[in-house]
Amino acid sequence: MTLAFIPSPSVGEVQLGPLPLRGYSLMLILGIAAAVWLGGRRWAARGGEKAVVADIALWAVPFGVVGARLYHVITSSEPYFGKGGDPAKALFIWDGGIGVWGAIAGGAVGAWIGCRRNGVPLSAFADAVAPGIALGQAIGRWGNWFNQELYGRGHRPPLGPGDRPRAPA
Repeated sequence: MTLAFIPSPSVGEVQLGPLPLRGYSLMLILGIAAAVWLGGRRWAARGGEKAVVADIALWAVPFGVVGARLYHVITSSEPYFGKGGDPAKALFIWDGGIGVWGAIAGGAVGAWIGCRRNGVPLSAFADAVAPGIALGQAIGRWGNWFNQELYGRGHRPPLGPGDRPRAPA
């Protein structure tokens, strides 16, 4: 029995004149904005300057993007470095291919640099911004929905009378 089903949109982008607006990118940007907003509020509540969170994000976000792309290229290297691959395409982030684990690692390095430059202890900063990062991650995952990358349960025929549930495959 299907309890809920939200089909992905048939298109993941709309054209705004000559510029494509991609749902995936929009959700990532909204997620970053939400993380900075909530992190700034929490940092200020602990006595810090709210703007410091945005300053550190200026380091963390680009490092996160680079880390996300590196993770993808390393874990899916065949199109870039395999037979018939094109190494230059490893730089073409606009063609797709990022990985959240690389974004987390790269973003952490960027946050560390930003914290050092702003005289902020990384541990205290991370403690304050962690809920904002989780919120941003949740918002960003909606980008996968726009990209039609989220799938629900496998489609199995419904159980009939006397049928026994099957173990998950």
